[in-house]
Amino acid sequence: MDPRITVVTLGVSDLDESIRFYRDGLDLPLRDRDPDSDIAFFTLEGTWLALYPRESLAEDATVPADGSGFAGVTIAHNVAEQSEVDAVLDAARTAGGEIVKPAQDAFWGGYSGYFSDPDGHLWEVAYPPLTE
Repeated sequence: MDPRITVVTLGVSDLDESIRFYRDGLDLPLRDRDPDSDIAFFTLEGTWLALYPRESLAEDATVPADGSGFAGVTIAHNVAEQSEVDAVLDAARTAGGEIVKPAQDAFWGGYSGYFSDPDGHLWEVAYPPLTE
């Protein structure tokens, strides 16, 4: 297997709301799509983020859709400057996300915080100072 992830798909309860959150709130680039399509793709550096109705995604994976709580997965977004952590968290809050953990110095030497999107998917925003 090649060591890469090509698409991260999030099961969402309201596709239009999630598109607004990621496109308008976080300024992710939405790929062209048919307005009646039940999937949306955002082009990221080296991968795509996909939004798909939660029920349909669960059906495709042949698992129950009623799972809740912490799924044991977070998505991380690293930034180049510490101040960008606060800026991204502010953008997420303004877009309708919830700050789960305010930005703070991390035990591993960086600076990070967490937000959740409208469906509770957890994103870590981190400034990882690189050491040589």
